[in-house]
Amino acid sequence: MKITIYQKPSCTTCRQVYQILKESDVDFEAVNYYIDPIPKAKLKELLKKMRLPASGLLRAKEQIYQDLKLSEKQLSENELINLMIEHPDLIQRPIVERGARAILPRPADRIKEIL
Repeated sequence: MKITIYQKPSCTTCRQVYQILKESDVDFEAVNYYIDPIPKAKLKELLKKMRLPASGLLRAKEQIYQDLKLSEKQLSENELINLMIEHPDLIQRPIVERGARAILPRPADRIKEIL
């Protein structure tokens, strides 16, 4: 079963997970979601597979999070997902998907849960 990693290649954790996947000799696809954005339907599907609300995927330490004053707002799932699509920096990374499961391997060693 093919594995997909949604990542930002300059992210340290993403690079660590990518390396573990390479060394595990598994068939995987890497998607840089800054170049190839995650479609809204796919992001909703990934959240469901991770059993996370959209707020659980937000990167609260990002400047854009502060600029948009997200900690002060009560936004719907849909509004948060739209913001993540508009501002990919808001998405926790990497997201690794395999079949019916998806995880957020932070720290990188968590990737072993899906291999």
